[in-house]
Amino acid sequence: MNRPGPHVLPRVPAALLATVLVLLLTLHGVPAQAADDPGGRTDSRAAAGVVVEHLRLRVPADAREAWLEAERQSWEPWLAEQEGFLDRQLYWDPAREEGTVLIRWVDRRHWKAIPAEVVEAVQRRFEDLARHATGLEGNPFPLVFEGELDPA
Repeated sequence: MNRPGPHVLPRVPAALLATVLVLLLTLHGVPAQAADDPGGRTDSRAAAGVVVEHLRLRVPADAREAWLEAERQSWEPWLAEQEGFLDRQLYWDPAREEGTVLIRWVDRRHWKAIPAEVVEAVQRRFEDLARHATGLEGNPFPLVFEGELDPA
C-alpha cells in the first residue's frame, strides 16, 4: 500500500481548514435576497452586503511575532474605529511563510470610502513598527496578494 510521506499529511488538514474558514466567512455574510430581485442577483457590488478584504503577506517564521505585534499596534486599533468594519482574522501558513488577513466589512461601499492616503498612513505606521521589531529595511512584510471575497 502506498502511503504519503509524513510531510504530506499535516498540509491536508491545514489546507482543508483554510478552505472551510473562507467558505464559512463568505456564507456568514450572505445577505437576504433583495425584494426587487427575485433571483437574488444584483448589479451593484456595493449592494451585495458583507465583503471580505483578503490579503496575503510574506511573513518569515522568525518574524511571525513581530508581524502580529505590528498588526496589533497599527491596523487593529485603526480598523476598530472605521465605520462599516465588522471583524478581522489573522492566519499564518508555516509552509509558505505567509500571513493571511481577512477583514470583513458591512459592504464594499464602506470599505472603499476610506481615502487611500489614510490607508497609506496606517501602512507606514505598520511598516515602521515592523522595521523596528525586525531590524530589516523597507517593508519587512510585503504584500503577496490583495483581493476580496464577495457573498455567493
